[in-house]
Amino acid sequence: MSIRVNFTVNGSAESVDGVWEGESLLYVLRERMGLPGSKNACEQGECGSCTVYLDGIPVCACLVAAGQVEGRSVRTVEGLADGDRLDPVQEAFLECGAVQCGFCTPGLIVACHDLLARNPAPGDAEIREALAGNLCRCTGYEKILDAVRLAAARRAPRP
Repeated sequence: MSIRVNFTVNGSAESVDGVWEGESLLYVLRERMGLPGSKNACEQGECGSCTVYLDGIPVCACLVAAGQVEGRSVRTVEGLADGDRLDPVQEAFLECGAVQCGFCTPGLIVACHDLLARNPAPGDAEIREALAGNLCRCTGYEKILDAVRLAAARRAPRP
């Protein structure tokens, strides 16, 4: 049996037909809607590569059944940009070289974006705690921490 799911994605009302009962939000975003930013790595909610906002709260899209998003709002890593202008977090990741293979990058960017929305000036311990649910096998995390620090500095109010 399949259903139609109506929800908002990155500010646009969307309808997706033919969604089957066990289909994940991640599958719908990537395969049905052509939004490949969120990555499919573990399918168990352990790596954070598929992190998106659901009603403003970061979730692992691989663990959310597509039917659960009916009438709700999803914001993906693609939705953080303002048209062609990247979000400061996205820019910082690029500038700091925190984007090696790219599998973890979307989830890390969403997690960092969420952290800075809650705490515009986090210390290193807070950054590490906020990113603890995101696994990276390439960077060794230092460049990722540099990117978060840079994004935070750029968002800081100027005297």
